[in-house]
Amino acid sequence: MGTSETFTFNTLPTNAAELQALPEASLDSPFKTTALALAALCNYEANTEATHEMLNFLKGPEPLSTYEKQFLKDRLQGKQYKCFSFFEGATPENNYTPAKPYKITVGTTPYSFDNENWAVMYVTSGGADSPRPVKLRKKPSTGQWFINEIQCLSDIRVPAESDPWA
Repeated sequence: MGTSETFTFNTLPTNAAELQALPEASLDSPFKTTALALAALCNYEANTEATHEMLNFLKGPEPLSTYEKQFLKDRLQGKQYKCFSFFEGATPENNYTPAKPYKITVGTTPYSFDNENWAVMYVTSGGADSPRPVKLRKKPSTGQWFINEIQCLSDIRVPAESDPWA
C-alpha cells in the first residue's frame, strides 16, 4: 500500500442530507469520497432508495444507472455485512460488527493515480485477503472526486452466524 487516510464516523449517514452534512462531503480528495461511499452503502438494506440518493451525490454529474442499481442489488441483497466489513473491528467471527465510532481506512498503491483525473483507491475488508478497489474520477472544474465504479463488493468470507462450518 502507498499512503492511507483513516476516517471516523460517530454515526453512519441514512440519507443524502446527513451525508452532505459530513465534513468529508467536500469531496476534495478521493480518500474522502471513498470513505463516504462505504458509509452510505451500509444503509442499503435499511433504505435502498435513500442509499441510491447518497450514491448519486457521490457520483456527481453521472447518477446511478439501471445497471449499477442492479449490480448493487446483486452484490448486497442478503449480504449487507459486506459493507460493514470494511470498517475497523469487523470480522467474520463477530458477524462483521464494526467497532464504534466507525473507522475506515482508505489507501493507495503506486498505481492509484496512473491516469490524470482518475484514481483507484483501496479498502480492506475484514473478510478478504487483499484490499478491494474503488474507482473515482476528478471533475477538474470543481476539484471534486466522484465515484466511478464501486469494485469492492465481491464476495468475502461469510459471517460466523451464516457459516455451517464455524
